[in-house]
Amino acid sequence: MLHNSPLSHEFQSGLSDTEEARAKESAGYLARRDLFASGVESEHIEHKSHRTVMRESAERISLSKRNEEYHKRLNEDSLMHIPEFVIKPRSHTVWEKQCVRLHCTISGWPEPRVVWYKNNVSIDPMATPEKYKVESSYSVHSLEINKCDFDDTAQYRVSAMNSKGETSAFASVVVKRFKGEIDEFLPSPRLRKYFTPCLEYGVTFETHLVEKFGVSFGREGETLSFGCSVIIYPSLQRFQPEIEWYRDDKLLVPSKWVQMHWSGDRATLTLSHLNKEDEGLYTLRVITKSGFETHSAYVFVRDADAEVAGAPGAPLDVHSLDANKDYVIVTWKQPAVDGGSPILGYFVDRCEVGMTHWAQCNDTPVKFARFPVTGLVEGRSYVFRVRAVNKAGMSHPSRVSEPVAAMDPADRTRKGPSAPWTGQIIVTEEEPVEGVVPGRPCDLSVIEATKNYVVLSWKPPGEKGHEGVMYYVEKCVSGTDSWQRVNTEIPVKSPRFALFDLAEGKSYRFRVRCCNSAGVGEPSEPTEATTVGDKLDIPSAPGRVVPTRNTDTSVVVSWEASRDAKELVGYYIESNIAGSNTWEPCNNKPVKGTRFICHGLTTDESYVFRVRAVNAAGISEFSQESEAIKVKAAISKPPNSSSAPCIPPRASPTPPYGITVLECVRDSMVLAWKQPTFIGGADITGYFVDYREVIGGVPGKWHEANIKSVSERAYRVSKLKENMLYQFQVRAANMAGVGIPSLPSETFKCEEWTIAVPGPPHDLQVQEVRKDSLVLLWKPPVYQGRDPVNGYYIDIKEAEADFEMWRGVNEKIKDLKMGESYVFRVRAQNKAGVGKASDSTEPVEAVTKPGTAEIVVNVDDDGVISLNFECSNLTADSKFVWSKNYVEMTEPERMTLETKGSKSKAIFKTPSEEDLGIYSCFVTHTDGASASYTLSEESEFIDLFHFYIHDHKFPIIPLKTELAVELLEKGRVRFWLQAEKISANGKAEYVFNDNVVHQGEKYKMNFDKNTGIIEMFMESLGKEDEGTFTFQLQDGKATNQSSLVLIGDVFKQLQKESEFQKKEWIRKQGPHFVEYLGYEVTPECCVRLKCKVANMKKDSVALWYNLMPYLMNQVFSVIANSSTPLKIQSTEEGIRLYTFVTFAAFVSSADTGNRLILMFFIDRARVAGGLPDVVTIQEGKCLNLTCNIWGEPIPEVTWLKNEREMVSNDHYILKFESGKFASFTITSVSTSDSGKYSILVKNKYGTESGDFTVSVFIPDEEPGKKK
Repeated sequence: MLHNSPLSHEFQSGLSDTEEARAKESAGYLARRDLFASGVESEHIEHKSHRTVMRESAERISLSKRNEEYHKRLNEDSLMHIPEFVIKPRSHTVWEKQCVRLHCTISGWPEPRVVWYKNNVSIDPMATPEKYKVESSYSVHSLEINKCDFDDTAQYRVSAMNSKGETSAFASVVVKRFKGEIDEFLPSPRLRKYFTPCLEYGVTFETHLVEKFGVSFGREGETLSFGCSVIIYPSLQRFQPEIEWYRDDKLLVPSKWVQMHWSGDRATLTLSHLNKEDEGLYTLRVITKSGFETHSAYVFVRDADAEVAGAPGAPLDVHSLDANKDYVIVTWKQPAVDGGSPILGYFVDRCEVGMTHWAQCNDTPVKFARFPVTGLVEGRSYVFRVRAVNKAGMSHPSRVSEPVAAMDPADRTRKGPSAPWTGQIIVTEEEPVEGVVPGRPCDLSVIEATKNYVVLSWKPPGEKGHEGVMYYVEKCVSGTDSWQRVNTEIPVKSPRFALFDLAEGKSYRFRVRCCNSAGVGEPSEPTEATTVGDKLDIPSAPGRVVPTRNTDTSVVVSWEASRDAKELVGYYIESNIAGSNTWEPCNNKPVKGTRFICHGLTTDESYVFRVRAVNAAGISEFSQESEAIKVKAAISKPPNSSSAPCIPPRASPTPPYGITVLECVRDSMVLAWKQPTFIGGADITGYFVDYREVIGGVPGKWHEANIKSVSERAYRVSKLKENMLYQFQVRAANMAGVGIPSLPSETFKCEEWTIAVPGPPHDLQVQEVRKDSLVLLWKPPVYQGRDPVNGYYIDIKEAEADFEMWRGVNEKIKDLKMGESYVFRVRAQNKAGVGKASDSTEPVEAVTKPGTAEIVVNVDDDGVISLNFECSNLTADSKFVWSKNYVEMTEPERMTLETKGSKSKAIFKTPSEEDLGIYSCFVTHTDGASASYTLSEESEFIDLFHFYIHDHKFPIIPLKTELAVELLEKGRVRFWLQAEKISANGKAEYVFNDNVVHQGEKYKMNFDKNTGIIEMFMESLGKEDEGTFTFQLQDGKATNQSSLVLIGDVFKQLQKESEFQKKEWIRKQGPHFVEYLGYEVTPECCVRLKCKVANMKKDSVALWYNLMPYLMNQVFSVIANSSTPLKIQSTEEGIRLYTFVTFAAFVSSADTGNRLILMFFIDRARVAGGLPDVVTIQEGKCLNLTCNIWGEPIPEVTWLKNEREMVSNDHYILKFESGKFASFTITSVSTSDSGKYSILVKNKYGTESGDFTVSVFIPDEEPGKKK
């Protein structure tokens, strides 16, 4: 007997002192709870006499003393040894909601301490008592996992340790989906210790739940109650069961949001003021001494109506993390409903406990669902809430978080009492010691970085005894040494700090200094460079969505998880009636699995579903929409089968079939089977194999052969017993779950094969079925025999023919009869002979199906060769699978595979002899669409391959442009070409008339290898330059050249043009005419001489020469044409001949920059200048305008306002003085004076007008604003 010391007791229980105390408290609670049955106890337990009790006590004391003496005589060192596993824990595969128990037996002295681990993380049964139960009794240790779900699939380790050492053992638990009614077929979880029947009382209680609550729907702000009636037999007045409520497997406790009621025969749960946090799976557990009964149903909570139409739903699950003296991180989950427009961000509000005033923590909305709140008052408690905002408006606030105190985490264990209304916590600190400058902070790091903020964390300096420390944070841009203090005014008290207003995309380094009244300490070591931006990416869209029928109002939706998603919060599912465009959320609280039951659907309506993933960075894009599914109960007959048994039309596969043995040795057998006829709504992901012994013709219990699924349709079952008989069954699995098992196989004997011939081939597949031919594929036998396999025989017969009709054919099965059905089998051969035949294929009809296509070889304009295949009957899950020599090309090195819609192509990268072979393409999820093409030396396109092979041996540098010539300024000549691509090692030679020319006075060369441009320049062309110019290129093995012939007229024309350009350039170095001298005579008899001169300088002079005789003839012709008929007048001097002409003339010249103008004017009436286009004036001011008038005789002057003639008065003063100056005055301008004004001048030689606009503004208005 082992000594029961306190140390051994701790090892035995596997609990620490604190955990042991909690266990004792729980035991005390159970003992107090059991007092209710004292009445029953008194009836069924015989009371012992006082004398009997005393005698038994004395015997125990005596025995204990003898044991102590015996152990004192023993040599303890000889008894002590490292823990050993007598029985190791065994791996298990269980269904969802089942209970699994891992147990082992361990020896060792001192008695070892046993700890259980899940994926190397220790399991704390006290933290989740509803999930785990750990027991240790007489060296037998067990771990019980209650209500297994997919998260419980893991590797479990049990570790035993004592003073001599430690040892461990491992076991795996795999949890499978179950596709039936769980309550009827699965066992209940194992009862806890105090659930054993009350045999000592002679009473066994039976519990029944009636009037059960079902799936419930509520809306935010409402109150929801539900429950069950409980019938317990026998009914004892003094006995009351224990009632427990769970939400998502977490025990609920009464609060202001949750109220529980037990009336004696009915358990009720009330959820007051519903929020989306209340959504989930609710479970009622009624516990008696004889066991427990449970019932579960889901509660859905919809969003409340938004205050503003189009506003998003409220966020949910607001929590406070990492609380410190003046800092806390607030987290939340995004809502499922965005109101029809994307959510722009979130506002975080805080409120001090006991107050009603909410303060907004961030000025601009943050998109990240996590935000650091700073500036808290130490010692006070706060609650938080979050609001979402989009372009339509603000959401309702979320449910407030639990209160959190702003204080050092180390002080929480010694906090004083809370003030009754402020929530302030009184913290008692150590007596400070003055005069000590604090040291450097340590372990500074960036614990979180987004584009809105960066959070730093560090540890206080290690020195003790100095007064309370505060901190300054400094930053600098990476690559510089310019440090800038961030919190310049007030140091922070917490060893956490959030920095805002950093430039997104820039890199920063940070450091921290400690300070107190004695001074500021040295800075910490700076952090590594941190780039401002979101480190957490929004998850990718979930994969394929598969709906499955469930009930008349619900559908099971499964989907593929988002790939590479980090910190995934869960998924939101939406549904839509097929044909409409109204999407409704199926859940308002993210679910963590990849399977969800959507309730509340309309019977016989068709729905489509889509899924989004959520993490703190945001919500992903939607997955692809699922196929439409009609809502009805999941029991019906399969299509086109009136006699087949009823099976559920679910998405999981039907059973595999045709189980055979491929190889057998003394303790293992290799099995093969055929793929299910119906794979379900998704691709098969693997298979599970079970086996059982058959003894005396009686089958035993089924055992799992593989814990992890196998993808191949062959598997070796190990650890069998030699010469025993076995049966096997196989299940297929896809993303929707594990299908039902196959029928048991034939009985096979496990004995080693010693035959010399090979075993049977397996996995026969038929492709490329045509009216007269097909292709048969298979896998080689697992058992080779005594010698390697050297060939195969293929047998064929008509499906309805007798067994004796098997006959041999070639691999390419030809000359079939159209419409006839055939079956095939394969036999392997080695030197010893021909082995056993494989299982025959299913009957295959020789027919070319409508829409069958062949592989087509195509060569495009660039000479690219590709194999093309098109399939007209694709489904949503179809994929093109390309193979070479019937081996799938997953990532081919020599080809590029492209698929667009119903077409797929395989493109040869660098064709060569290596690419010869048989190419085939198979399309999955079709009725066998496939084709092949043989590329051999006799192929039609083999010449193209030879062409590419030649190019590979003799590569050519491709050119964008051939050698060309052009003239530049000064008559320079440029020869150039451009290569498409050339490396840094490329070279160029310049050849003229077969002679290499080099850089020098005559030739200038330039070679830009980045652009591939090669140039040669010549200042001019002489007679000796007539001939052929060639550029020769070389880049490794690749070469090319381009030539340009310049002889005869072509050369002479280029030479002449070069010389002209050179002369023009020389001419343009001084002043020169761009436009030569010209003239024009206008209808008004104005003559304008003009020319344009370039390159004029300050000392340049324009010289005009006498052109008057010629020009005056043109002017006088216009004047003569304007004269009146000739008149005769008798005067004292004699007879006078006269006429009136419209025009008279004088000459004026002007020099306007580089343009010389000679103008002739006539004496008609003109407005010479002085009037602006627009006048802006303040109301109440006086306006006076003056302009110059020209004309002989003196013109008449008329003023107009808005096309109406004006008259001079006290308000408008109009004057015309000296025949040259016309003035316009408005006294005391008002807004009514705004408008268009004109002056009209007229004499006998013509008329002209001038316009201007007056705008009046009021002093309070912006000047220039038109009234």
